[in-house]
Amino acid sequence: MNKTTLKDTVAVVTGAGGTMGRAVVETLLAQGCRVAMVDVKREALDLQRARLGERVMALVCDIRDPADVQRAHETVWSAWGPVAILVNNAGVLSNNKLEATTVPEWRQVLAVNLDGAMFWSQCVVPGMKAAGWGRIVNVGSLASKTGGITAGTAYSVSKGALAALTFTLARELASHGVTANAIAPAYVNTPMVTEQLNEAQRQALLKQVPVGRFCEPEEFAHVVSFLVSPMSGFITGEVIDLNGGLHMD
Repeated sequence: MNKTTLKDTVAVVTGAGGTMGRAVVETLLAQGCRVAMVDVKREALDLQRARLGERVMALVCDIRDPADVQRAHETVWSAWGPVAILVNNAGVLSNNKLEATTVPEWRQVLAVNLDGAMFWSQCVVPGMKAAGWGRIVNVGSLASKTGGITAGTAYSVSKGALAALTFTLARELASHGVTANAIAPAYVNTPMVTEQLNEAQRQALLKQVPVGRFCEPEEFAHVVSFLVSPMSGFITGEVIDLNGGLHMD
C-alpha cells in the first residue's frame, strides 16, 4: 500500500487519558486520523470524547489483560476496520530501587509497561500485514539507557525490555511495510514530573538538562507524528531520544 496521507487512518493510542496521550490524540486528529483512545480511567476518556467529537472512540481497557485487549481491538475493528497506527503510550512509574522493589510492584510495572504493548501489537499486526502498511510507536524512557536517574529498577527494566520488543517487531515486520520505533523521553511536563518529584529534585534535574527545561507534551506528540508519517517508512527499529541533551549516544 502506498500512503500519501493519514486521512481516515485508524489509530489506537493507549494511555490516552493522560497528558502525553491527550497530546498524541490531538496531533493524530489534526492529521486526519480516526483515533481509538484507550485507558483504564473512564472519566478521563469521557471528557476527551465529549471535547473531541465523532472521530474519536473511547475504550476502557485493562492492557494487562490479553482478553480485555482483544475485546477492545474487536470493538475498533467492527466500527472502523483494521488498525494502521498503534501508539503504546500507557505506562506506570515506580521510583523504588532494587532492594525496595516488592514482587507485586515488579509484576505491576512490567505488566503495564511491557505486556500491554505486546498484547496490543499481537492484535493489530495481522491487519497491518494484510494491508501492507502499519506504524507501531512504543513509548520508552531515558531510564532504559541510564539505569534510571530518578526512576526505579522495575521501571527502568520495563522500558529496556520495551526497546527490545521494538527491535524485534521492526525486524519481523519490515518486509510487510510495517515499521516499529520507540521514543525515549526524559522528564516531560506531566504529573510524573510535577507531582512525583519534589522541587529540589526538579531543580537538580534542570541543572543537568543542557536546554534548561523539561519537554512539553506537544513536542513529544510531534515526534510521534513524525514516526507515523507515510514519509517515515525507511525508519524502523530506532529509539529516538527526546531529552534536551541530558543523555547523548
